[in-house]
Amino acid sequence: MTSLAGPLSFLNVMASEQARPKHFSMIRTFQLADLFTIANGFCGMLAIFEAMTFLSTRATRHLYLAVVLIPVALIFDVLDGRIARGRHAASALGRELDSLADVVSFGVAPAAIAFAAGVNTPLDQVILLFFVGCGVSRLARYNVTAEHLSTQTGRVEYFEGTPIPTSIVPLSVLTLAFYGGSLYRINLLGVEWHAPVLLFLVSGSLMISKTLRIPKP
Repeated sequence: MTSLAGPLSFLNVMASEQARPKHFSMIRTFQLADLFTIANGFCGMLAIFEAMTFLSTRATRHLYLAVVLIPVALIFDVLDGRIARGRHAASALGRELDSLADVVSFGVAPAAIAFAAGVNTPLDQVILLFFVGCGVSRLARYNVTAEHLSTQTGRVEYFEGTPIPTSIVPLSVLTLAFYGGSLYRINLLGVEWHAPVLLFLVSGSLMISKTLRIPKP
């Protein structure tokens, strides 16, 4: 019996090594599509930088560049999905990366641009916070329900609520109002706010809608 102690100990060590969870190598796990997702997030962050630069310099080219970076982020957002499907390389990491990048580019960045453009009264800020909160909540809900909503093909067929990149719509209207030199400041019962912020309110509300279903391309 004593002679078996050595082999048994070796087998126990090997079994322990196999049971131990392997180190998650983030870099090695990255797919080509993930690089496009990160580029999406970079565009959103650069847009925030440009909005901040506009606040310090008042040079309007920085604000316009911030706005332009959001559609560029959308291009990367569309490409990463197409690449992932084309290469059959969709992954849980990619899905999480996509949501985090979208929060920056289509949630935080548009709100920051609106604030820099002058939509920044206390009520404006409350609505912009609501808009970002809706965007974060909408993406979290998608991540949680994506597996349930996927069909036998493993692909989600529709969005619950409007996708967060639709924030380009209120941002575009805001940019036109800023370019025209009027953000339509309104004073109602002593409370000041700007008309374009209502579109951010509507956009956020549509993102968290449970009944609204948008076919996914």
